[in-house]
Amino acid sequence: MDFAYTAEQEKLREEVRGFIKANVTPELLHEADAEASTTPDRPRGMSPKAAALYKKIYDRGWLGITYPKEYGGQGGDRLTQYIVEEEFTRAGINISLGGSGAPAIMAAGTEEQKKYYIPGLIKREITFALGFTEPHAGADLANLRCSAVEDGDYYVINGQKMYTSAAHFATHIYLMARTDRNAPKHEGISIFLFPMDTPGITVRPLWTIQNNPTAPVGTTYGNSRTNETFFDNVRIHKSCLLGEKNKGWRVGSMGLNLDRVGASRYLISVRRDEDIVNFVKSNNFDGFEPGKSPAIRDKIAEMWIEAQVCRLMTMRSMSIVERGGKFTYEGSAEKVWAPEHGVRVTEAITQMLGPYATLLRTSKHALMDGVFGHNVMGSFQSGINHGSVQVMRDQVARRGLELPSSRRSKTGEAK
Repeated sequence: MDFAYTAEQEKLREEVRGFIKANVTPELLHEADAEASTTPDRPRGMSPKAAALYKKIYDRGWLGITYPKEYGGQGGDRLTQYIVEEEFTRAGINISLGGSGAPAIMAAGTEEQKKYYIPGLIKREITFALGFTEPHAGADLANLRCSAVEDGDYYVINGQKMYTSAAHFATHIYLMARTDRNAPKHEGISIFLFPMDTPGITVRPLWTIQNNPTAPVGTTYGNSRTNETFFDNVRIHKSCLLGEKNKGWRVGSMGLNLDRVGASRYLISVRRDEDIVNFVKSNNFDGFEPGKSPAIRDKIAEMWIEAQVCRLMTMRSMSIVERGGKFTYEGSAEKVWAPEHGVRVTEAITQMLGPYATLLRTSKHALMDGVFGHNVMGSFQSGINHGSVQVMRDQVARRGLELPSSRRSKTGEAK
């Protein structure tokens, strides 16, 4: 197998890099960052400068590359998407539709839903907040209690969601709710898509450890804000249901698995490798050059090899999806290896750089605008977000290795 890119693909990469150099400025990144605009009167959707940038990217044919043309996409291949996505992600611009709900809508949505949501998501005219986690459930998402009760042609939603990070600026929400309290917990769940300005929704901020000082662009999970969202007798039409009633767990799991495939997810875990390589090549501490230390060079080489495993796992997943193969556990396997690699790299960097690696951006001694210090605070989150690595290991065991689930006694002990 030839892992090299073709001359045409390399030309595309250079074209994207040229576009980024000409159009993406620090000022635009600051305004495009939704976390920088949290005032109550901020309109939902993107800031004006961000919207103008995405319009330029869309006009180049670089948004929704793998989505069908009839839904506003380009009908292209996943490797092209990967190349474009990789360059924009490194620049701090997210063009991926991972986490947007788009894969699940394409797989389970009605034709009307596809024609409405997919073009809007591609153009960034529609953005989703993900209503999954609840206060009492933690990583056990299937234990959710937020309810959706039928009332004629409508559902009435009541409950609370936690860590709905985009809820203060998203136009819509992708919500998991319980529609049958008597069914087994994985069976009585449905998914709904509806506007965030629907009456009865309240969003309250939850400020993160990255809030003061705010994290620099490129930080692993550097968001300064997430949210808790409350639903008080929210009435939505039955047409908001995605897929079949009570089958939302399967739809959601499939969507999450597909969301994990792509450059943006891969780069969350390996950008730390690139950061430390770039740093040690051109820096020293009062005469000490870390790039010349045999121990540091050896550790960086070890981590770099692990990063290439992350890349190859992503390439494998893309190949399976591109060929229409059976994609079952591969995304879960990536979700175990890549986040844990990111944590190992972050810990290794703190050992290489010592106290300097923990300084935040407001310190006059901070390295690379404090990105190393902010990564220390954000990297461990990657093992929990979007499905914990423990849950992902279970998915690999059951779906990949076809191991049986352990039976539990009434006391909760495994047999």
